[in-house]
Amino acid sequence: MLIAFSESMATRTIKFPAVIKIIGVNPFVYLPPNVLEFIFAQAQKDKGKIPVRIKMDGHEFTQTLVRYSGHWRLYLNTTMRKAARKELGDSAIFEIAFDPGKKIIKPHPAFLKALKKNKAANKIFDHLPPYLQTEIIRYISFLKTEESINRNVIKAIDFLLGKGRFIGRDSYRG
Repeated sequence: MLIAFSESMATRTIKFPAVIKIIGVNPFVYLPPNVLEFIFAQAQKDKGKIPVRIKMDGHEFTQTLVRYSGHWRLYLNTTMRKAARKELGDSAIFEIAFDPGKKIIKPHPAFLKALKKNKAANKIFDHLPPYLQTEIIRYISFLKTEESINRNVIKAIDFLLGKGRFIGRDSYRG
């Protein structure tokens, strides 16, 4: 186990090498058991989503560690991989620590406008579990182009109305 102190992350961190894999369309890395134990101890929990700060080959990001299909995974979005110049199958050195700070992500104005316009979708959105609201907001808020934002706002509204898939989920049926 490599434990290091990082001035920029201002807390104890742990380093580990990993190979970037993919599940569905989502690139990720598995964390070794000793790294998971380290994070669980810092977070004082081993269930639910765990916010973390990471470095991938020296490039710093915030992310959420999640358990899916029985395995803890650290998902790596396109922005992260591009910054570190890493592709699927590449190895990288990761540095990770629990991130106790709260993150508030504001809904994209285009999504708020669409909800205001569609009362039925707005009502459904207001009654979604908080984790699902956050997932929708986060997905749309981190899109880069107006074209992709507009396309995905339409998909989100359709999803809320039970007319299609969005964020890897079948139509919402409350």
